[in-house]
Amino acid sequence: MRKVLFISLGCDKNLADSEEMLGMLVTHGYEITNDETEANVAIINTCAFIHDAKEESIANILEMARYKEEGQLKVLLITGCLAQRYKEEIVNEIPEVDAVLGTTSFDDLLEAIDQAFGGERYLEFKDISYTPQVETKRMITTGGHFEYLKIAEGCDKHCTYCIIPKLRGNYRSVPMEKLLNQARYLAEQGVKELILVAQETTVYGVDLYGEKSLHKLLKELCKIPGIAWIRVLYCYPEEIYPELIQVMKEESKICHYLDLPIQHASDAILKRMGRRTTKAELKEIVGTLRREIPDIVLRTTLITGFPGETPENHEELMEFIDEMEFDRLGVFTYSAEEDTPAASMPEQVDEEVKKDRQAELMELQQDISLDKGNEKIGRDMLVMIEGKVADENAYVGRTYGDAPNVDGYIFVNTDMELMSGDLCQVHVTGALEYDLIGELKDEYTE
Repeated sequence: MRKVLFISLGCDKNLADSEEMLGMLVTHGYEITNDETEANVAIINTCAFIHDAKEESIANILEMARYKEEGQLKVLLITGCLAQRYKEEIVNEIPEVDAVLGTTSFDDLLEAIDQAFGGERYLEFKDISYTPQVETKRMITTGGHFEYLKIAEGCDKHCTYCIIPKLRGNYRSVPMEKLLNQARYLAEQGVKELILVAQETTVYGVDLYGEKSLHKLLKELCKIPGIAWIRVLYCYPEEIYPELIQVMKEESKICHYLDLPIQHASDAILKRMGRRTTKAELKEIVGTLRREIPDIVLRTTLITGFPGETPENHEELMEFIDEMEFDRLGVFTYSAEEDTPAASMPEQVDEEVKKDRQAELMELQQDISLDKGNEKIGRDMLVMIEGKVADENAYVGRTYGDAPNVDGYIFVNTDMELMSGDLCQVHVTGALEYDLIGELKDEYTE
């Protein structure tokens, strides 16, 4: 029997692709193993978004190449963004690699493995605008109570720092019926929370239906039995539209949570980034969301140290964050990616300056986060259980305001036995910088 070690790197969108590939493998009789010494096939779904991600991908490839030289590993297959971007380099410099599949070619996975076992390298890439066609059911790897639903591929925005359009192609929405079928299947497997992801979710459907259709998709997803929470990530702020806000207000299953990657707040830097908002427009969008949905939790991400960012630009960003008080915030230092306009811009910022500015922003956000946590003390909140705290009568959970793996947790004290995915009423008793502490109330839903 062929045993496969599968390594998935990078973002949740990449994970969704990995689960499609794992589903293909299991359906066709492959056994999945976490033990590299047992595997005779290794597949690495790589990331190449920023420098650190590329380094992690390359390190994994080299480690598996070593196992192929020393152990029983027979086939090493590379897919994903690094494969798309550096196909020639991988082929020429790492002879242990048997197959390289780009971001649009992973539906050739089984054929590539068979060809590699036959002694031939598989190096065929499909057009960057192609969408892989996978008919098998995906394999759930997230623990079973939440799952990512990838609603589109590619991006049309072409921000000056971003390589994604060259790696993933133009924006292509997944047909709604296909998404609904996949969501129904996930619900049948016990998934309670659907997390909608794409390079950008807010323009879903424009290419297929001639208009923004995320609100229509959400309305249909809410009808699926078993789904309790629906969360939306990667909403470009300038694309937020009234019907989307309205459906969030009307449908109780939709978490009052949005991820708005603003990247900066200085008009000068936003323009250099190729972003399509101004600081004034960002303030207006945030104000509208909070006015229309008072309990909404807003998450954002920033890039600090972008070429040309002056101390004044940084201070302007600090003042904006202090004023806006985002509930959740992450900060990346700018990474110069080859083949992007920003990489060749003058006035590149020193790495130490980037890190100092990142630390200042996160210190400010830590104070904001603690204040917001303290405001929740005394409230009862619905919590989804993630797991048990070792050797304690306590569990780790998430509120509607916490996306998995990127936001905080609530630690729930109780003598009761709970399971991952249980939805419980929890009384908040304390707050840390990013997490909450609470006690299980007597009644909980399931």
